[in-house]
Amino acid sequence: MAYALEIKDVHKTFNSGTINEKIALDGVNLNLEEGDFVTIIGGNGAGKSTTLNAVAGVWPIDKGSIIIGGQDVTALPEHKRAKFLGRVFQDPMTGTAATMSIEENMAIAARRGKRRTLKWGVTKAEREQFKEMLKTLDLGLEDRLTSKVGLLSGGQRQAVTLLMASLQKPNLLLLDEHTAALDPKTAAKVLALSDKIIEENNLTAMMVTHNMKDAIAHGNRLIMMHEGKVIYDVRGEEKKNLKVSDLLAKFEEVSGGEFANDRMMLS
Repeated sequence: MAYALEIKDVHKTFNSGTINEKIALDGVNLNLEEGDFVTIIGGNGAGKSTTLNAVAGVWPIDKGSIIIGGQDVTALPEHKRAKFLGRVFQDPMTGTAATMSIEENMAIAARRGKRRTLKWGVTKAEREQFKEMLKTLDLGLEDRLTSKVGLLSGGQRQAVTLLMASLQKPNLLLLDEHTAALDPKTAAKVLALSDKIIEENNLTAMMVTHNMKDAIAHGNRLIMMHEGKVIYDVRGEEKKNLKVSDLLAKFEEVSGGEFANDRMMLS
């Protein structure tokens, strides 16, 4: 069976051989099936975002392999992996061009990986398509196609980035704490939108979050990381019935220590 994503024995150490040496990933193994929506939790420095960056090819890994949709991408640089991936970052300012309009940003996303021609303007057909897509966000943005993205609020911007990331139905959608910079109400809206986009497009997705409640409420599978390893992997009914206290207990059992990430405990 071909998996949507295979992470095989991936290791990554930063500043190797120096006083600042940090083992970030310590033999991570993870397979995602088509349509899996996996939430990833863990304390600070557990390897959550590092795992997403390894998949995206932000830097080379030291050992192991990464296979997306049956294709080994381990040796491919970040820009060559872009055609397989959609990404939404923690900072609402990343992932869009602030000085360009909403429709221009969406057009760039729609044409990613396709042959470029000298004709640049946004076509009438594209404009109609973008309008329809923006309508589904329910944020009134369909009437603001020519507004510069830099003028949008953080939540509006993340919503547009989500649409852009999913426009080409990527093999894998990576959400890296994409609601962390938003207020709770806006975060809830962006999460609901993420669920909708993933479901409607039948995408395979990984979402890093520091919020245990969100990790339980979203997706069909949850993994917990600690010290660069996957220490817990739960799915389906068992995941649905989890409580935050279960996750804390599991963490203490596997790691032999208290869960000491205030940011996660408070959220």
